Amino acid sequence: MRWVTFDCFGTLIDWRHGISTSVELVAPGQGARILAAYNRHEPAIQTESPKMRYRRVLTESLRRACAQEGVPLSEDDLSVLATTIPYWPVFPEVKPQLSALRSAGWRLALLTNCDRDIIGETRRRLPVPFDAVVTAEDVEAYKPSDAHFDRFSRAYEPDTWVHVAQSYFHDMEPAHRLGIPRVWINRRGERPPDPSILQETLPDLHGLPAVVEKVAR
Repeated sequence: MRWVTFDCFGTLIDWRHGISTSVELVAPGQGARILAAYNRHEPAIQTESPKMRYRRVLTESLRRACAQEGVPLSEDDLSVLATTIPYWPVFPEVKPQLSALRSAGWRLALLTNCDRDIIGETRRRLPVPFDAVVTAEDVEAYKPSDAHFDRFSRAYEPDTWVHVAQSYFHDMEPAHRLGIPRVWINRRGERPPDPSILQETLPDLHGLPAVVEKVAR
């Protein structure tokens, strides 16, 4: 069995656009500012409370980001991310590139830091089918914990496995630690803390099937 596993939000779904535009609905003009603060709080909350459902993580991260930036939101408004997340946009190259992987005989899976209900709603909008999903709710942990990877390995026993993700911290570090072949999707042109742990890097998913084959070899 040949498998490619993906992170979902940030890799296949435009997570940054989803957060910033959702914040604009309740705090016009504050989307970019709150997004920057949010990015600092979410990993901390996931580390503090690995069993917390992701809907609560979204709300609590937004609460802390708004408090830090002095942006007042009502309790109802703080749920805006959990409400809108199923509608965040899919990156345009997802369909052709993942379809090409499937045509080449790869099975596809999601290893995602969200709840079962959120990924269930999101999968309806993803333009290709996935053969397996492991959520944070399933393993009661958030990446960069090894738990998603361990669960997938035990359940599916892949003969060949490549992991593809946008987050260096959440995905590349644990994949490197576990010896899983990996492709970093560096959508923002970031400078990685340790480039030596990366095998292949792409600016988006264009050309992914050829790179997956290369990394798998």
